Amino acid sequence: MSFEQLGLSSEVLRAVTEEGYDSPTPIQQKAIPIVLAGKDVMASAQTGTGKTAGFTLPLLQRLSQSPAHGGGKRGLPPVRALILTPTRELAAQIADSVATYGKYLNFRSAVVFGGVSINPQISQLRKGVDILIATPGRLLDHASQGTVDLSKLEVLVLDEADRMLDMGFIHDVKRVLALLPETGQRQNLLFSATFSKEIKQLAGRMLNDPQLVEVAPQNATADRIEQHVYKVDKVRKRELLSKLIHDEDWRQVLVFTRTKHGANRLAEQLGKDGLSAAAIHGNKSQGARTKALAGFKAGQIRVLVATDIAARGLDIDQLPNVVNFELPNVPEDYVHRIGRTARAGLSGKAVSLVCIDEAKLLRDIEKLIRRELPRVDVPGFEPDPTIAAEPIRQGRQGRPPGAPGGGGRKRRQSAQGSSHPPGHGGGRKPGAGAAHANSRGGSQQRRRGA
Repeated sequence: MSFEQLGLSSEVLRAVTEEGYDSPTPIQQKAIPIVLAGKDVMASAQTGTGKTAGFTLPLLQRLSQSPAHGGGKRGLPPVRALILTPTRELAAQIADSVATYGKYLNFRSAVVFGGVSINPQISQLRKGVDILIATPGRLLDHASQGTVDLSKLEVLVLDEADRMLDMGFIHDVKRVLALLPETGQRQNLLFSATFSKEIKQLAGRMLNDPQLVEVAPQNATADRIEQHVYKVDKVRKRELLSKLIHDEDWRQVLVFTRTKHGANRLAEQLGKDGLSAAAIHGNKSQGARTKALAGFKAGQIRVLVATDIAARGLDIDQLPNVVNFELPNVPEDYVHRIGRTARAGLSGKAVSLVCIDEAKLLRDIEKLIRRELPRVDVPGFEPDPTIAAEPIRQGRQGRPPGAPGGGGRKRRQSAQGSSHPPGHGGGRKPGAGAAHANSRGGSQQRRRGA
């Protein structure tokens, strides 16, 4: 099947072709016609299978083919479509996709998230925005200040809904829903890498007779990812990681740690091993995150060490290697982590360094993905059988998805940046640390927050 057969307009098809795409992915084949028909969608697909274009392309076409509503509240032009995402990096990535695929259409778009000054965002919103991409906290900041009008919203997209709930945003999402027209008066699209009971409960509240779209078994991992487990003592993980990178000549490696402090420490240690490395996590400034990601994409940084929250939404073309330096406390995060590689039909490698403390975490992951991961022994790195397992500290990131717990506001700020200034990376333009993007007739402008 080709994109032409999906009923997309010539303007959208031209932009897609210029990006080098000619055949839609399975999620795009199923979702695009349903969205074009104006129906609500609850869609699940593995990370890296083209979910963003699955809602971006038909959304752009629908808005271009229907007139906007009249004036909004307090003289503000009303927003026509809202795309809600959990992290800054994902918001920036989607904003780039909207601008890229809509460059031959007449519309305005903006992206708003924390960690940068709110004032340029206010100026942009006052000029009028058709498509708004936002993180929950900063969007609610704008709503409380009366700088955004969502009362005539035509389309709501909730992207990465599973991560939204896992990060404790459910109450913020409910507050956003309260600002919108009634469910039956707007089109609603829910996209998620995985479906959980909590996600289905949320869908029951925000969707109106949705069409279910699934193109992979729930919590499955991509077949193109070569997965291996290396058993090693905890104190020798860094040494083994350095050896693998050098011996296998890995030129670009995304490494996951469980904590921010662990990410900083590992990046510093790898640097002492002669490997160019940088850490990216919620405590890093937006400028530091943007610089690290841009350097990684450009090949200037060989190893990017990240936490789960910071890495969600990273779109790195042709990333060949992902390493779980520490297994995640939540098994579903394993699926999200290794989904950073083998994107867009390519192959990739996922390596997990597992110590005795993580035996249960490994069993939980294998139970979730319904397969046993092959073990690899490295001579000289065999685990010491006399070492006893120690409990792994369960921090906020160790809460099961949707579970109650404190620190919601702190979790939100770690992912999105402070909801109030001081003052993304991601996407196709690594150097664009944008507070917002504007597109009309193909033009795109970015300003860095103060």
